[in-house]
Amino acid sequence: MLQELFIAAAAGGGNASALTQMGFDHLLSEMIANPGEFAVSWIVLLTLVLMSAASWYWTIFNAIKNTRLKSYADRVVNAFWEAPNAQDAIRVMEEQPRSEPFSKIALDAAQAAAHHQRAEGAGSGLGESLTRSEFVDRALRQAVTRESSKLQSGMILLATVGATAPFVGLLGTVWGIYGALIKIGATGSASIDAVAGPVGEALIMTAIGLFVAIPAVFAYNFFSKINSATIAKFDSFAHDLHDFFATGSRVR
Repeated sequence: MLQELFIAAAAGGGNASALTQMGFDHLLSEMIANPGEFAVSWIVLLTLVLMSAASWYWTIFNAIKNTRLKSYADRVVNAFWEAPNAQDAIRVMEEQPRSEPFSKIALDAAQAAAHHQRAEGAGSGLGESLTRSEFVDRALRQAVTRESSKLQSGMILLATVGATAPFVGLLGTVWGIYGALIKIGATGSASIDAVAGPVGEALIMTAIGLFVAIPAVFAYNFFSKINSATIAKFDSFAHDLHDFFATGSRVR
């Protein structure tokens, strides 16, 4: 009876020791000690690290950009409409930072209207082929499209990371299970001593893939919503600018 208890205790101690191989620190030490054997694991881990770094870079970049844009938007739009005349409004827009989009849309509309007026005065065919309203409208559409595309910086990468990072982690999972099967075949034993390490590696790679993907998905959805609202403001401002430069007054 005592002998059986000693055997069970020894087995339990062996299992507890084997379970310590399932930690990330043990996996990392094994990867450093045997880089050739863990080549696929290194590729998966480094890929996930690079994907995480890139997604966090664009998350922080877009957060700062949208914060600045929100602080500028109402102030710039109000400054344009509160100017006593068109010349002063254009001067205020020219004083805005180069990265501020609303002022660039207004300046494009003003330049289009001025260009059309000069063409009419010079007897150019532009005035006959396009009315001022049409010419300003085309310039505004191009400006809104240009500024809207700038809002999409990093969005493709965030979407790609969110969609592919779990599968990259899954590659590490599959490779870990494959290693476990090879170890079982080599040792002829399916005990936890034989499979703890590879299974731990598999689970860790899956977890890392999810930790990389989930923030990227949240960031993509968050910034998509903000960008949609900003583009709606572009369209609204462009509509008012069209009325102002085509008719000489803002239609309220």
